[in-house]
Amino acid sequence: MDTVMGVNSVTIAVEGMTCNSCVQTIEQKIGKENGVHLIQSLLQTLLLDSDKETCGKTAIWTHSKEETKPLIQDKEEAKTPAKCYIQVTGMTCASCVANIERNLRREEGIYSVLVALMAGKAEVRYNAALVQPPMIAEFIKELGFGAVVMENAGEGDGVLELIVRGMTCASCVHKIESTLMKTRGIFYCSVALATNKAHIKYDPEVIGPRDVISTIQNLGFEASLVKKDRSASHLDHKREIQQWKRAFLVSLFFCIPVMGLMIYMMIMDHHLSSIHQHHNLSQEEMASYHSAMFLERQILPGLSVMNLLSFLLCIPVQFFGGWHFYIQAYKALRHKTANMDVLIVLATTIAFAYSLVILLVAMAEKAKVNPITFFDTPPMLFVFIALGRWLEHIAKGKTSEALAKLISLQATEATIVTLDSDNILLSEEQVDVELVQRGDIVRVVPGGKFPVDGRVIEGHSMVDESLITGEAMPVTKKPGSPVIAGSINQNGSLLIRATHVGADTTLSQIVKLVEEAQTSKAPIQQFADKLSGYFVPFIVIISVVTLLVWIVIGFIHFEVVETYFPGYNKSISRTEVIIRFAFQASITVLCIACPCSLGLATPTAVMVGTGVGAQNGILIKGGEPLEMAHKVKVVVFDKTGTITHGTPVVNQLKVLVESSKISRNKILAIVGTAESNSEHPLGAAVTKYCRQELDTETLGTCTDFQVIPGCGISCKVTNIEALLHKNDWQVEENNLKNASLMDLDANDGQPGHSSLIIDAQVPTASNSQKYTVLIGNREWMNRNGLVIKNDVDSVMIEHERKGRTAVLVAIDGVLCGLIAIADTVKPEAELAVHTLKSMGLEVVLMTGDNSKTARSIASQVGIKKVFAEVLPSHKVAKVKQLQEEGKRVAMVGDGINDSPALAMANVGIAIGTGTDVAIEAADVVLIRNDLLDVVASIDLSRKTVKRIRINFVFALIYNLLGIPIAAGVFMPIGLVLQPWMGSAAMAASSVSVVLSSLLLKLYKKPTYEKCELRAHYQVGRKSPSEISVHIGLDDTSRDSPKLGLLDQIVNYSRASINSLLSDKRSLNSIVLSEPDKHSLLVGDFRDDDDTSL
Repeated sequence: MDTVMGVNSVTIAVEGMTCNSCVQTIEQKIGKENGVHLIQSLLQTLLLDSDKETCGKTAIWTHSKEETKPLIQDKEEAKTPAKCYIQVTGMTCASCVANIERNLRREEGIYSVLVALMAGKAEVRYNAALVQPPMIAEFIKELGFGAVVMENAGEGDGVLELIVRGMTCASCVHKIESTLMKTRGIFYCSVALATNKAHIKYDPEVIGPRDVISTIQNLGFEASLVKKDRSASHLDHKREIQQWKRAFLVSLFFCIPVMGLMIYMMIMDHHLSSIHQHHNLSQEEMASYHSAMFLERQILPGLSVMNLLSFLLCIPVQFFGGWHFYIQAYKALRHKTANMDVLIVLATTIAFAYSLVILLVAMAEKAKVNPITFFDTPPMLFVFIALGRWLEHIAKGKTSEALAKLISLQATEATIVTLDSDNILLSEEQVDVELVQRGDIVRVVPGGKFPVDGRVIEGHSMVDESLITGEAMPVTKKPGSPVIAGSINQNGSLLIRATHVGADTTLSQIVKLVEEAQTSKAPIQQFADKLSGYFVPFIVIISVVTLLVWIVIGFIHFEVVETYFPGYNKSISRTEVIIRFAFQASITVLCIACPCSLGLATPTAVMVGTGVGAQNGILIKGGEPLEMAHKVKVVVFDKTGTITHGTPVVNQLKVLVESSKISRNKILAIVGTAESNSEHPLGAAVTKYCRQELDTETLGTCTDFQVIPGCGISCKVTNIEALLHKNDWQVEENNLKNASLMDLDANDGQPGHSSLIIDAQVPTASNSQKYTVLIGNREWMNRNGLVIKNDVDSVMIEHERKGRTAVLVAIDGVLCGLIAIADTVKPEAELAVHTLKSMGLEVVLMTGDNSKTARSIASQVGIKKVFAEVLPSHKVAKVKQLQEEGKRVAMVGDGINDSPALAMANVGIAIGTGTDVAIEAADVVLIRNDLLDVVASIDLSRKTVKRIRINFVFALIYNLLGIPIAAGVFMPIGLVLQPWMGSAAMAASSVSVVLSSLLLKLYKKPTYEKCELRAHYQVGRKSPSEISVHIGLDDTSRDSPKLGLLDQIVNYSRASINSLLSDKRSLNSIVLSEPDKHSLLVGDFRDDDDTSL
């Protein structure tokens, strides 16, 4: 019990709370007691080490008559369970996945399990009070699989594993722990003397791994990082490939002699039957001839050379080659499940046991006729199964190549440099990349990889970012440019300041996203997993039924067996022939059935699809969005930052006075200087434009600067003469270059009057002149007594109709210029919209902007339906409204205000330059700021789902046809399968499904040129009258009257005639002059050129 300011507080552990209603019950009950002033209950799960006691629930109340604040505010309700990742090895098919998931869910304290067959990874959500990751790994090991807890797989930054050497006793441990816990920024520290390991949690904003290591070293101990495996070795399946290759070669070594014996016997049987036909031998003569053959000679009564050799060759394959299958099958059956291994073990063991029993009975009876055995079946089955698994793992390794390539991009070391206050190099140090801290300065040499994300502070270079963003061309980097970890520096040495390190780098986030995507399951795969759970028992039943049916048929109609049984020999008894025939059919059923191909159909395609997407700069967060994207019917685009650049740009400067009074450059210099003090985005756009036009970084001097919100600015501008002089000299230089066209006055060196010089006017005033400047809207000009003429007003109205902001400029009381500013549409937006429409999708624009601007932008990109003036909270309602119409919606956005809508949409697509919140909420993240990647993501989804369906067709048709053939249903038409043929077909089905998925690697995303070629001349802007604009949540559209049938026909025929005429015109223009590739997308903006009124 603590006493604070006369207030007694007590903390009590409460067990048995399960939800918030328990919390409320306790609070209400105790809150009524006398003297209890405040009670605050926290339903919370604390994640501690497995050897420490966990207190899961706490209740706090305080006794006081005074008003007090809650004593504990920093504890949040930890509603979310803890999460860990476990690397699982030894899984072969979907039934293994189902087995692990089903058995783990039965364990106390485990909420959910998600196992990825292809990534070899399990994601487990658990109650840390009841179970810990090492225990979960043990549960998986008991099921017969390899399991290792993946350290810090989901924890992100701020966790450090160190090896500490030099500790001798418990006091060393205490010394390290107490010193570190006193250090600012360290939350938790645990040092184990037995393993020499330290586990530290810290705040990366305050302290870094190098600081922690140096603190330990200052205490007199050695400390180093626990080396992590960065090679992605678990993804390349090398160990499994080696294992199955070895198994295949061992089985093959014993199988070749067995096959040789089998072929020899088949040839001899054929030879015997031909002698029987030609010489008409009796049964006795046939039997004596048969037993006279070398392989049929009896060593002991009932034991022939053939059977003895087959038995000896079968034993090593059965018990050494098949050892792995026996272990897996035993573990599966122990947990009351059945998988692929159970089928294989059943088939081979029955064949071996049946043959052995028959042979022993024959020897006991001293039979003169040799029994027919199945000793040739197990070696041949194991050969084909091992070959199939070997090829399957090679192919699986290929499917995860993209992820392995991403992981291998990560640099292992970094060169940290120390600079003094004058940026002079003091020292350089090579450190492990995990020791780089935020704010460190890192040197990257030409040809080196960037170890962390950062910003260039010194140097110029070209950087290859193709493996991360998919951008083929090298990107120029100069001071201030951002750089991405994993990209390659090409020609110049750079110094960068680290901004994101460890798990926060773009590359780490991409790897994490792709890994999670490949762990998640597509809904179609869950169906396949369920199916494969019932598959094995079903096949065993079919096999038993086949055995019984053929025994019955054999005894009733022996002629059927006699006709269709290959190699029937009359020297053998009828009963033996019937049983052998029935056994062969039932074993073939066990051999041919393959749940593997069903289980591999989806994850292999999802793995290749997400990998190919990542290589093309499209991050798809799992199987579900990948599968959902192909069902999308409506694509909703946010306007600002998605369809448009998101930053205002000056479209046009109109000079409203004669150039003899004031030149255009002078207006640019004055306006640029005036707006340089403004913090408004429009002001920044104007300054940027003026600097570009004047080709200068420095501007004049601005004084008496005043901002009137909603109106404009006023100020005084001086010292612009230097800018104009500089510009005049540039004009003069250009004129000198064109001397043949000019008259030059040699005496004063000034350019003569020429039609080529428009604005070159040298100021006559030698002293610096002061200009009074007003920049703003109509109201600001009217307030300052300036009259706006009708022609100027009409130009402003025209700009506003196009969604631009028109700003007026007055210098020394004279209206001199009009500046049109707008957020410009991205160059590829129109083509992206057209391509989406051609794919059969409806495209909608949604924006919080006014209806004029929204209509203008929509007309530029060819969108017909617009939701304007929509508040961020209403964007979700709009998406929901579209979904209620029965449409699947994809939302494309970039800002925080888009994130709820991105989460609500069936598929949320975030532009990579957007905010972290939007990227977190989205299902698909586009690394590049390119709208054609929206097209590519939907296209990739369609291709992947098509591939999954093809895989399922492969797997299902194969099983649906293979099982009846094996059972002997098609014997009347001559289709008979041997068990080894069944196992060969089974192996082929798995390999064919994986190879089919690998064809996705050939996917090429739609390029600008390809889309443009497909669009041809159809890309057309919509006239404003064709666009329906819906304001806010109101669903009534403006300016889109319903047309009658006759009007529709007239409009349609008019549009057809226009398109024919435009096609003719465009054909003529091609003949006259070949347009460049951008001319299809860029409208005729000649009326928007800089002109004087």
